[in-house]
Amino acid sequence: MSISAYVAGPAAGHRHTHTVILLHGRDSEAEEFALEFFQCETNTVVGPETDRTLPVLFPTVRWVFPRAKPLRSERFNIDMSQWFDMWSVEDPQERSELQVPGLKSSIDLVAQVIEDEELLVERDRIVLGGISQGFATSLAVLFADGSGNFAGLCGFCSWLPFADRAASAISKEDPPELLRAMHRLYSEQGPSPLPQLTSTPILLEHSRDDSVIAIENGTRMRDILAQLGFLVDWHEYEDGGHWVNEPQGVDDFATFLRKIMGVVSTP
Repeated sequence: MSISAYVAGPAAGHRHTHTVILLHGRDSEAEEFALEFFQCETNTVVGPETDRTLPVLFPTVRWVFPRAKPLRSERFNIDMSQWFDMWSVEDPQERSELQVPGLKSSIDLVAQVIEDEELLVERDRIVLGGISQGFATSLAVLFADGSGNFAGLCGFCSWLPFADRAASAISKEDPPELLRAMHRLYSEQGPSPLPQLTSTPILLEHSRDDSVIAIENGTRMRDILAQLGFLVDWHEYEDGGHWVNEPQGVDDFATFLRKIMGVVSTP
């Protein structure tokens, strides 16, 4: 199965130690997202380097930006780049049944990307994430997969798909069954043992002035993940809009990556 993706790194002369898979947002493109993301700079000074962009700070990382397939938007009656169709970005829970077919297809697509990367590095050296609808899809992938063991997840200005159903499951299920309930919500497969799922650390960032995905969607996602037992590193910022806050948000992301790369030993 051939997966379309924009790939960058590791830098010339550096051994590949980790892979970061980042999913673009709705009505965006992989290369567009990657190039804009790579323009973000941190406050960190590394030796004599004046370039503070992420590819320079992390030369051993292979950055993978999968491409969503064009899907028909029922609301706007046009084809657009999106991981799943949705009726409203203002209220991602509205008419959530529209999200099911595309989300299932995208879960399978991203699972193949992960499988391909596992031929190059172990899963505990793979970070999965994205922005907006991209991270919503990454979370669905995590629960559908059920096995966890990623180095980490990172999400920017996003939300939890089917949050209403997830909250309902949490209110009804006993704690030992919560993760299995989440697995069933995003997967048609049978029950998974989910032994290491919550061991994956999660970074979430959201700006208060995000006019596309209100920060309340992000805090709700944060609270549900915490109830499920995940260790969530939450950061909110006064400004940044529907994008990565710069430079503090980029610094926080870089700190998250450094912690992961420091914990995971290199051969």
